[in-house]
Order: sequence, then structure tokens, then C-alpha cells
Amino acid sequence: MNALQALIFDVDGTLAETERDGHRPAFNAAFAELDLSWHWDEALYGRLLDITGGKERIRHFAATHAPELAARGDFEDLVRRLHAAKTAHYVRLVENGRLSLRPGVARLIASARHTGIRLAIATTTSPENVDALLRASLAPEAPDWFAVIGAGDIVPAKKPAPDIYQWVLDRLGLPPAACLAIEDSENGLKSASTAGVRCLVTVNDYTRDQDFSDAWAVRESLAAVTLESLLADSPGNAMKQASPEGSR
Repeated sequence: MNALQALIFDVDGTLAETERDGHRPAFNAAFAELDLSWHWDEALYGRLLDITGGKERIRHFAATHAPELAARGDFEDLVRRLHAAKTAHYVRLVENGRLSLRPGVARLIASARHTGIRLAIATTTSPENVDALLRASLAPEAPDWFAVIGAGDIVPAKKPAPDIYQWVLDRLGLPPAACLAIEDSENGLKSASTAGVRCLVTVNDYTRDQDFSDAWAVRESLAAVTLESLLADSPGNAMKQASPEGSR
């Protein structure tokens, strides 16, 4: 069995509560900027999170709520402009200090760096969003701490497809058994698990009722998770059963 050699982090909802307080208002600002009457409240956005990827989320919403707009010949251009505007609004939110890391995240990253455990990112969000969050919440040089950053449209099939994890594993040059994924959603768990990577899930308000029965462990946050405990435990051991939240 391979010893733990890398932690692979999801971003949105895992590193920070970016969905409700970052991406959602950024989408709404983009809609207003491009003169669309759409507004995604917290409940609606929670349902839209079943669709991974910002551009994919826009296409899905248009297909179900504004089919006449989705049928227009210039719709894909509108999707690109909306997503670009949304990204700009999101980056400004992050740079203004509006989003902070979830409990335990910074400590676990620091412990991994100190111990020589490699760090990686596997996310559907855009590279610009990842870069802005890491720089604003950790350090200006924080993106350089990660050996691999897999983000955005770098693979054609987004989570729950395993493509992003396979892409990251290939560039790390590591087998799945040498890595641990840290995710917050069922789609993320499926992506990691299908790629053969065991997964620690940290739930949030949008995801806590999802099915995490295949997770290696389920936690409310990383606040009580130490690198020492991750190094000491191995797949299938008592950590999963001992988790106070259990598997859902």
C-alpha cells in the first residue's frame, strides 16, 4: 500500500464557502451587467449546484427557464460573456477580502508543506478564481505551493466524471492510493472515487444531506483533522467508522 504522498483539494465549498457568498452574487451581478432579469437566490442556487461548471450552469438554467434565449444563434457568445463578467465580479469579491478559508484548511496546508506532502487542486472552477482565492486567503505566492492545479475547462468532462482527478494524478506522477482527495459534494466524491482516490468529505449547508456513503470519512470541517491523523490512517480503517458525522 502506498503511503500518503499528496493531498488533492477541491476549491468551491471545500477551501472556502465560495458558492453562496461568492459565486452566487457574482452571477447575479453579471446578469444585471448584461441586462438579464435573472436572479439566483440561495435556494435556487443550491439546486443549480447539481450542475457542475459555471458555463454549464448558465446553459442549464437558460434551457429550463428561458428556452427562447437558449435557442438564439448568439447564445454561446452570451454564455461566454456572462461567465467572463461573473469571473471578474468574483475575483473582485475575493480580492476585497469577502471570502475566508474554512476552519482547519490553512493549518492542514501548512502541515503538509512542512512535512513534504505534495499539494494539488482538482476543481471545475476557473483558474482565475483559484488563483485569486489562494493569493487572497493564504499568501501572494500560495499558487506556487501546489504541484498541480487542475481547473476549469482543462478536461472536457467535469465532475462527477473522473477526468480532472485522472489529469491531476497523471501530472503528479502518483497512483491513486498515494493520494487523498478533500471534497465537499457528492459530485466531487464520485469524481475522486471513480478515479480510485479515497476521499475525505467536509460538508456544508448546501451538501450535508447528499449521499456520502462511499466516502473514506465525513467531517463537518477540517478543524479537528490533523495531518498526523491522515498519515496514521489508511483506506478502510477505523477512521471512517469513528467519524462523529459518519457517512451519509
